[in-house]
Amino acid sequence: MNHLDRITIEDGKRSGKPCIRGMRITVYDVLEYLASGMTAEQVLEDFPDLEHEDILACLQFAADRERRMVSIPQE
Repeated sequence: MNHLDRITIEDGKRSGKPCIRGMRITVYDVLEYLASGMTAEQVLEDFPDLEHEDILACLQFAADRERRMVSIPQE
């Protein structure tokens, strides 16, 4: 299963930011919670509509975006 199937982008929702399964929770929201020190379990407790696979989808989205945007010069 491709976790990115869980990420949706709609023009009228959250200014077109990538959201999770059509909800108003953005990928960036979840990533910020994780970066602030929350565990995946804590995020899931605070947002009971989310599933563990949604957290993985956010991480995969960020990794894929980083891979496309950043190139490290080779020596």
